[in-house]
Amino acid sequence: MRKVAIPRLLVIALLLVALLLGGTAGYHWLEGWSALDSLYMTVITLTTVGFSEIQTPSPAGKVFTILLILGGVGAYAYAFSSLFNLFLSDAARKNRQRRRRLHMIDKLSDHVIVCGYGRMGSQISARLEDEQLPFVVIDVDEKAVELCERSGRHALHGNAANEETLKLAGISRACSLITVTDADAENVFVVLTARGLRPDLQVIARANYEDSESKLLRAGANRVIMPYAIAGRRMVSLVTRPGVADFLDVVMHSPELELWLEEIVLSSDSSLAGQSLAEVNPRSEFGVTVLAIYPPDQPLLTYPDAPTRLQAGARLIAMGTRDGLQRFAKRASPA
Repeated sequence: MRKVAIPRLLVIALLLVALLLGGTAGYHWLEGWSALDSLYMTVITLTTVGFSEIQTPSPAGKVFTILLILGGVGAYAYAFSSLFNLFLSDAARKNRQRRRRLHMIDKLSDHVIVCGYGRMGSQISARLEDEQLPFVVIDVDEKAVELCERSGRHALHGNAANEETLKLAGISRACSLITVTDADAENVFVVLTARGLRPDLQVIARANYEDSESKLLRAGANRVIMPYAIAGRRMVSLVTRPGVADFLDVVMHSPELELWLEEIVLSSDSSLAGQSLAEVNPRSEFGVTVLAIYPPDQPLLTYPDAPTRLQAGARLIAMGTRDGLQRFAKRASPA
């Protein structure tokens, strides 16, 4: 907006100055009045304040006054119209809102970029809010962006496959990017662009078709989610193992039950590094059960036994109360 506003305001100022100088010069040339009297007559004519004339102008001066009044009315109309468009119009309001959004997004760090605000994007946004993780949404549909903003969420109108849009979303400061647009080809372009800007960024992509999964992985996605495949497995599990499915639902999604699954990383400066599970005794110490361990550069270790040593850099999959998990995570990663 600033690049447009400054020239237009300059045109308005130059137009008003030209009327003042032209009116002053005209009265001085036509009537022979002094510069001050000519300027005075020009000002009261342009402002239409109705003060009395210094002297009765000649016929030529009267014609010049009429033209000056008409020119002044036209200049005022142009000035008011331009100022309205710059500061009070719907476009100006949207520009101000966009600047405020960009200013707020500039303050985000370690946030998640969500590309696409359809049914899946809105669900992802709701879950990120539940986890109190900062995020910003990008969508090409302006109505979707407005809907997102009405929910109090940060959003940008634009194509997520465009480098400038991702830069405005703070990709240099983001921790992850999730692309869930409706088209697999668009998700591939988003992944390619994001990976080019941030080789170290965690990128998660949605795929609607099986043959798109390999393309997204080659493009640079760390994980590819196929919603229809997941939904199919989930429905079958409700038929074959309904109790297990219900238990996982309760553990993962129920706000009433104080039981959570969490991934905890063991840092090198932790007092737990090098100890066995028996020595740490997370169940009695924190009320936490370690279900699995991802040792550094090794495959997943399920149902670890008591002698299992906890190595620095290992990722622990633990279940327990939120308070217990937070205390365990604080011991595992003191920093």
